[in-house]
Amino acid sequence: MNSFETDLCRAVLSLRFFLGVGVQLAVLWYGGFSSTLYKMSVPLVCTLPYACGWLDEYKSGFCRLSLVRGSVRGYIGGKFLACTISGGGAEALAAWLYNTLQQEGTACDYGLLFLTAMVWAAVAALLAAASGSKYLAYGGAFVLCYFLVILCERYWKGLYCLHPYEWIAPAHTWAFGTGGTAAMLLGLLLVLGLWYYRILERRLGYA
Repeated sequence: MNSFETDLCRAVLSLRFFLGVGVQLAVLWYGGFSSTLYKMSVPLVCTLPYACGWLDEYKSGFCRLSLVRGSVRGYIGGKFLACTISGGGAEALAAWLYNTLQQEGTACDYGLLFLTAMVWAAVAALLAAASGSKYLAYGGAFVLCYFLVILCERYWKGLYCLHPYEWIAPAHTWAFGTGGTAAMLLGLLLVLGLWYYRILERRLGYA
């Protein structure tokens, strides 16, 4: 089993993953997809599964053992992909369970929700790598989301593409529709991934 598969199993088959699904399901049951509580909870809940996966290994010294058995690129890539996929998966699974259990097809674009949660999980992983702090990792994505919401609603009303709520459920007309939203989120993921890779290279002494 390679580094990515190992990390993904650790992330998805973890108590924190199912805790995230349970918390988000409870939030949805309380307020639904359109509630501000749900939209603000996404950048917090998606960080639970594996945002600090690398930081835990780094502090325990286990990362050195992992690097002996594989490449630096594979190790870092595995951590980033496992973090983002598990974060997006927790959000998408909670949304699917909510729609299934309430037996009403409430409108939800699972693809955009998955990508949005991936972006916020990537932000949390980046903060964990840069700061070495779990508190900043878990809370930083939420704070950044809240900051963007305030800026877009009060000062940058024309820049709706930067409004986090637009990423989950676009209320404006995007170029190429939801495809344009997905393309922007994928671009953000790429930038965050490259940034994450460079930071971990330096932290591990391979830069």
